[in-house]
Amino acid sequence: MERVPILKIGDILLVSIQVDMSDQTAVQLQEDLAERIVATGSHGVIIDITALDIVDSFVGRMLSTIASISKVLDAETVVVGMRPAVAITLVELGLSLNGIRTALNVERGMEQIAAARADESEIEFDDEPDAETTASA
Repeated sequence: MERVPILKIGDILLVSIQVDMSDQTAVQLQEDLAERIVATGSHGVIIDITALDIVDSFVGRMLSTIASISKVLDAETVVVGMRPAVAITLVELGLSLNGIRTALNVERGMEQIAAARADESEIEFDDEPDAETTASA
């Protein structure tokens, strides 16, 4: 069975799918990725599907499942390298890929993850009580 490589770049994991996704390969990828997210503390996952000519409902569901698992483990998922024909096929199949952000390439995917982390940091700081509110209470 072929395994999909998972590379660590800073606090982002890069998954480059270069093989046909069988059921067994997809399940193994989900397990491997979940373990790597926990082991590395990564906050982002980029899935590069540039090499995929065809994305069927199985691959679409697999991407959605990976995004859900990653989100539970505090990592944003961005799918990059989607070809126009793949995008058309996904829409025709009715697969909206909920919870998955997309970008044209790896660089833009990394920018999206960085922006999402920055937004989360701002929200965390906004939720903290400020000194004036605490002092007057």
